[in-house]
Amino acid sequence: MLVKDIMHRETLTVSRGASLEEAYRLMQEKRFRHLPVLDEGRLVGVVTDRDLRQAMNEVGPERFPADAHVSDVMAEHPWTASPLDPVEDAARRMRELKIGCLPVVDDGKLLGIVTGIDLLDALLRLTGVDKPSSRIEVELEDKPGELSRLAHFFGSRNINIHSLLTYPDSPTQLRTVLRVGTIESRLLADGLRKEGFEVVWPPAKPWRT
Repeated sequence: MLVKDIMHRETLTVSRGASLEEAYRLMQEKRFRHLPVLDEGRLVGVVTDRDLRQAMNEVGPERFPADAHVSDVMAEHPWTASPLDPVEDAARRMRELKIGCLPVVDDGKLLGIVTGIDLLDALLRLTGVDKPSSRIEVELEDKPGELSRLAHFFGSRNINIHSLLTYPDSPTQLRTVLRVGTIESRLLADGLRKEGFEVVWPPAKPWRT
């Protein structure tokens, strides 16, 4: 899955010379939290709802200083993504930089924007949660052939694997999370245990404190 598959293509933007009141009103009306800032069609910054909240007057009848503009509070030279970036690379960049969005740019042209919510939606799709399925979690030895052996178990029972994710649980162990096309997860877990697999979920016994 690539950034182009999850980004918002119809992106609201604001000019750097717009008033803070104008940017605030646009965010409130469209329920957005991030606005790319353009200058003569070129991306020059990003303004967020947090930037605007910090610029609000603490006292007085006006929400913002009358002479304040978007250019006064925006983040300049924002980090961007390419439409062909893998979504996991975009997620890692946003996490490392602690930012809430990435404008998507190609050859200097703003194509869209991707946010943290978009990445959560992508995670749901990648894990197959959006399809009727059951969750199976298995601990495997981190060595060649183990994933193949696990896949063969399901294939031999004519059960479709909707998604398969792995992550290292120790230097020698690999935690494997599957979404499979059946609701009989406990029967499958029993069958996996009989074949020698270490099943983490569903548990063999109810968890107790």
